[in-house]
Amino acid sequence: MGEKEFEKPTLEQLKKELKRENNKKEYRRVLRNTLIVVVVVAAFAVLVSSFFITVLKVTGDSMTPTLETGQIVIAQNSSSFEPGELIAFYYNNKVLVKRVLGSPGDKINIDSDGNVTVNGIALDEPYASEKSLEPTDISFPYQVPENRYFVLGDHRSASIDSRSSVVGCVTKEQLIGKVIFRVFPFDSFGTIK
Repeated sequence: MGEKEFEKPTLEQLKKELKRENNKKEYRRVLRNTLIVVVVVAAFAVLVSSFFITVLKVTGDSMTPTLETGQIVIAQNSSSFEPGELIAFYYNNKVLVKRVLGSPGDKINIDSDGNVTVNGIALDEPYASEKSLEPTDISFPYQVPENRYFVLGDHRSASIDSRSSVVGCVTKEQLIGKVIFRVFPFDSFGTIK
């Protein structure tokens, strides 16, 4: 019986094998670092969205012409709001976007033509379309309760908002934040005024 003779690898074969092993190590290192970066970025995104901003997709036409269906906006988490600002809030497992017109204690009046006064001062509302008193089932003048905000949609005839007891005034517990930025579609990218 003859013994099999093993060929000794050439220097060139050893170099190729060493290069292949080094490439495997480099691939593993790059893969590991990429996974670490992806996990850190994902964790950061979740943290930011939980504590600072919320991304929302607009549905419905209660805020036209300011916001259109399909637009994507960013709401900055906040607990205080000024009249005229857009806010997002939870209502029956949905997120609604409306405009703040009255803060706690303010007296709101809406005449039969849909013109709004707050504490006796008529509001200039260039953003409002189709002003309307309806739909309403509350009596005006109306005083905004403590820790609540009176909100209206910009497309008044199509908006269910604080004029109706169905939605009513928004409580602080319902609030998500100020709608401050539009990110999609790109032709309308920018801050929301």
